[in-house]
Amino acid sequence: MEREEADRGRQLDSLSTPCLLVDGAKLDANVRAMQQALARHGAPLRQHVKTAKSVDAARRVSGAERAPIAVSTLKEAEHFGQHGFDDQTLAVGMTASRVARVAALARAGTRIRILLDDAEAALAVGAAARAEGVVLEGLVEIDVGQHRGGVAPDGEALLDVARAMTRAGIACVGVLAHAGHSYDARGVVEIARVAEQERSSAVHAAERLRADGQRADVVSVGSTPTALFAERLDGITEVRAGVFVFQDLFQAALGCARVEDIALSVLTTVIGVHRARDTVLVDAGALALSKDRSLDAIGGGGLGEVVALDGTRLAARPVIAWVNQEHGAIPLSALPNVPRVGDRLRVLPNHACMTAAMYDCYRVLDEGGRIVLTWARVNGF
Repeated sequence: MEREEADRGRQLDSLSTPCLLVDGAKLDANVRAMQQALARHGAPLRQHVKTAKSVDAARRVSGAERAPIAVSTLKEAEHFGQHGFDDQTLAVGMTASRVARVAALARAGTRIRILLDDAEAALAVGAAARAEGVVLEGLVEIDVGQHRGGVAPDGEALLDVARAMTRAGIACVGVLAHAGHSYDARGVVEIARVAEQERSSAVHAAERLRADGQRADVVSVGSTPTALFAERLDGITEVRAGVFVFQDLFQAALGCARVEDIALSVLTTVIGVHRARDTVLVDAGALALSKDRSLDAIGGGGLGEVVALDGTRLAARPVIAWVNQEHGAIPLSALPNVPRVGDRLRVLPNHACMTAAMYDCYRVLDEGGRIVLTWARVNGF
């Protein structure tokens, strides 16, 4: 888990690259911004750990040894459960084949709520849970506009799923919604509109469950944009968000942060300078940065913004123009100086969750840019 570097204050030129860096002060500021946004409504945060996938980061965010979390993979659920995070929501659809691992977590003392949006699947999951000798708690997933998963808040399928859960021996305890379409918004006014659509749809669904005699103690919503810009959250019992911890270029483009607030970056080394091709090659390629081109749709571009070794932005705002598996390319003409092979730069991610996925740890920097901690992260499914 979290450990101090053997040489406290270790410098960036001593690290093997590519590697992940976290600016501790920026992370703390991002957390405060989210806390202040939710405090206006009295809404508690259920931190979604799918972004950082780090027990140390989750404890830094919550300020406690354990806190309510949402997870996206069973590996996350197991890893965090082993470290005392015993209040979890598995925020992806549940199948019978996954019940044995969830049951093992429940028997070990982790309260984990599962997610369902299909009546037939609910019956199968319930049968598998009975075979394991456990009673599971379930949430009905509500589609509030993204059209990825979930049932309509005003459709018959909502009641069908909840009733099937009850027949199958799963305790239906409420609803869960994710306004993923907030990522398609342009500006905070539109994000606020999506946030209200998310809130009102989830509350309506919960009211329908209660009228049908079902429990709806939990009314869970969340995404980083809607959490930051919701104008009201009455009727909501918790808000899930994850990427706010680091922020990224896409969130900055949405208006959820400034580029200067991004706490996560990839440290990379120059491995080639080709003047004739106007190209500088670095050792951060597709595996180190991902191929997420989310900025293309909103007027940006590239595969991450290149910044100086100390994290300051460069005048021409250079980006990684293209990647191969282990190579990233920067236009030489966009850099303020011609670098040498062996020089180091940093890259801000388009999508923090995707960029971090290949790494096993974070190096945490203090305000002087020195590495002071290493945080492990969990990978796999």
